[in-house]
Amino acid sequence: MQLKGSRKVGNKFQNPIPTDEAGFNKLLPIMWEYIVNKAENTPRKTLGPFTTDASVYHTPPASGLRVTWMGHSSQLIEIDGKRILTDPVWSSRASFVQWAGPKRFFPAPLPLNSLPKLDAVLISHDHYDHFDDATIRTLAKLNIPFYTSLGVGRYLRQWGVADHLITEMDWGDTAQIGNDCTLTTAPTRHFSGRGIVNRNETLWSAFVIKGHTHNIFFGADSGWFNGFADIGEAYGPFDLTMLEIGAYGKNWPDIHMGPLSAFNAHKALKGKQMMPIHWGTFNLALHAWYEPIEILLELAAKESITLFVPEPGRPTEVTGADFNSEWWIKYKS
Repeated sequence: MQLKGSRKVGNKFQNPIPTDEAGFNKLLPIMWEYIVNKAENTPRKTLGPFTTDASVYHTPPASGLRVTWMGHSSQLIEIDGKRILTDPVWSSRASFVQWAGPKRFFPAPLPLNSLPKLDAVLISHDHYDHFDDATIRTLAKLNIPFYTSLGVGRYLRQWGVADHLITEMDWGDTAQIGNDCTLTTAPTRHFSGRGIVNRNETLWSAFVIKGHTHNIFFGADSGWFNGFADIGEAYGPFDLTMLEIGAYGKNWPDIHMGPLSAFNAHKALKGKQMMPIHWGTFNLALHAWYEPIEILLELAAKESITLFVPEPGRPTEVTGADFNSEWWIKYKS
C-alpha cells in the first residue's frame, strides 16, 4: 500500500480528513476553561533534576534499540547502529520569546554539547514545542543531516543549516539514513504555523524509522484518524510506537489524541510496544500533568498492552519486555 501525499488548497496544506483545528472561534471557551480549571497542570513540586550519563553512548545497546527521552517529543533514538534525534527542544520555554510561554518542568537532562555524534535530526512540524530555533542554531554547526516536512526547510536554512543537509519530505516519501536505515514520512492529523498569519503553510508529519533489524514509529502530533490503520498495513508491524498522550482537551479533540486514542492508534499501527511521549514536560492543556500516563496505565492493564515508560534522561534499552520506571509518582502532590 502506498500512502497518499499531502494536498493543498491555495498555499494551505490540508489534513487527511476534515479537522477542527481549534482556531479563533474556540478562543473564548478555551480561555474560560483555563480560568475555572483547578487541575494540577503544572507540578507543584519541582521535577528532577534529571541527568544523562553520556558515557553510556560509548557502548552500543545489546538489543540494538535504545531510547533516551529528553522530555516531550525530544528523544535520542539509537536504532541498529544509527543515532537519531527527534523534535529537539532544549530551551526553557516553548515560545517565540524566553520570558513568556509554556516553561519546561525540568531542564533538558543532557547539554546539547554532550550529545554523541548524530546520524540525523527529525523535525515533524514547526510548532514551538517541537521546533526550537536556539536548539537548531546550535545543532546547525555540527554538520548533521536534517529530515523534515515540506516547507520547514526555510526555517532550517534561516537558522544556519546548510542546504545540502536538508531533506524536505511529503507524506509517503522515503529517504535513506546511511546504507541500512530507511525513513518514511506518514500523515498525521494536526496543523502548523509559528505565527498568526501563516497557519498550515508548512506540512506536519510522522516518521517510520526502519533499521536492518528494528522498525519503529515516531508519531509526533496527531489527532485520531483511521489513517493509522493504513500506516500499520503499509509499514507495520512496529517494534515500538512513540505516540503523544498529553495536551488533549474537549475544545481541540481533533488535533491531539490523549491516552485513549493513542492507545487505539498503537493497536491500529500493529505496534508491539508503546512509548508515551508529549507529556510531563510542558503545561499545554487543562488536565493534571500526570493524568495522561495514569490513564494509559489503566488502559494497558485491561488489555495487556506492553508499555515502555523510561525516566527522563536515562538511556533505556527496548527489549520487548514491559518497562515502567514510575518516575513521576514521587512528584505528585
